Parts: sequence; C-alpha cells; structure tokens
Amino acid sequence: AEPQPASDFVPLLMTRKAEIRGRTPRQNGYLQAIQEHDITFGVGPAGTGKTYLAVACAVDALQREAVRRLVLVRPAVEAGEKLGFLPGDLAQKVDPYLRPLYDALYDLMGAEKVGRAFERGVIEIAPLAYMRGRTLNHSFIILDEAQNTTPEQMKMFLTRIGFGSKAVITGDVTQIDLARGQKSGLIEARSVLHDVRGIMFCDFLAEDVVRHPLVQKIVTAYEHYEQQKNA
Repeated sequence: AEPQPASDFVPLLMTRKAEIRGRTPRQNGYLQAIQEHDITFGVGPAGTGKTYLAVACAVDALQREAVRRLVLVRPAVEAGEKLGFLPGDLAQKVDPYLRPLYDALYDLMGAEKVGRAFERGVIEIAPLAYMRGRTLNHSFIILDEAQNTTPEQMKMFLTRIGFGSKAVITGDVTQIDLARGQKSGLIEARSVLHDVRGIMFCDFLAEDVVRHPLVQKIVTAYEHYEQQKNA
C-alpha cells in the first residue's frame, strides 16, 4: 500500500442533496484515496466520518454513472449476536446491522430516492456470509465494521471485487466483538496487504472526530486509559 495522504487538497463530492467535503486533512486524504484507488481501508474511532464519507463517495459515483450499483456489506457479529438469532427474512435480519449505512444514505439521497434505488436493485444489501461465490463488477462496495470479520472472511470479501468496481473497508480495531482469541481480519489485512500497490490504508485519530465535541474527549480518554493499562 502507498503512504496515506493527509491532504490540504479538498476533494468535493456532489450528491443531489449536498456538496460533501472533508472537515480535517485526514478526511480529505481519505476522500482522495477512495477516488484514486480501487481498494481503500478507513480505520479509526467512531465519529471520524469513515463510513459516512465512504457512502458519500458511493452516492457520488452512482450519480456520475461511474458504477452501476452500491453494495452494502456488514458482518452480523456484534455484541455476541449471530445472524441466525434474528427474526424475519434476510433483509429484516440484516437491517439492524446496516442502520449506520442507511442513516448516511437517507442523509445524502433522501428516504424516497433510497427506497426506489433498493426496489430497482441499484442499492443492494449483501450480508458478508452470503458473499461467497459472487463476483461484483461495476459496483461500489462498502464493508462496514470490518474489525468483526475473521481473516478468512476478509480474504473472501476482497476476492469478490470484479472489473470496474471500487471497495471501501471501514472499521475500528478498538471495537472488536469477535470471540476471545479470534483474530480480526481487518488487523491481519494490514499485515498481509501493506505492500500491495493500488490498496490504501487511511488511519483516523481522535482529533478527526466530527460528532458532538464530547465524543472526541471520550475517545481520547479511552485511548489514554488503554495506553496506561497496557504500559
């Protein structure tokens, strides 16, 4: 992977509802990396915009017809829950895990347009467990909460990417919900892929948090606590 840009250049994304810019140099570097690479990893704490900006890039690409569809992927392993324990059909089962992605889509496109895009298959939900055997061409694929993938799942996901496609993988390595002793595919991916050209790893820090000011302080306090605990 190439060195991460922390850019003073400000990429501008156009969605039908808003113009989207990064609010910090790392966010701008992330947007630039997504535009210039087929596979980009966005890694960092909650509130740094890594998922929202990935969705903004996807919506921008859809509207420019650079891709034909947007595929949203999330591992259904959070706080000890497994997909099989949730009620209802597949869409209902996956929906709770995709809520952050839906929130970003609604904000960027509006609920009505999002609903129509789902009906036409332009936006698709693809649970990670159901990705095996597929090849996704001309698609913008977002894997969110990637810290909760196993190494095998991460390899399987990355090898689904086909011609004309772009993938963004987001995650927070301090929020791993896998079983104790199970290695995260997101952590292993950096070790395996850091020298591969065309793949970019973008790291965010607490200072990139763009939510309520207290969120940045909370993230920083936990970082200091973990550092002292591990010292």
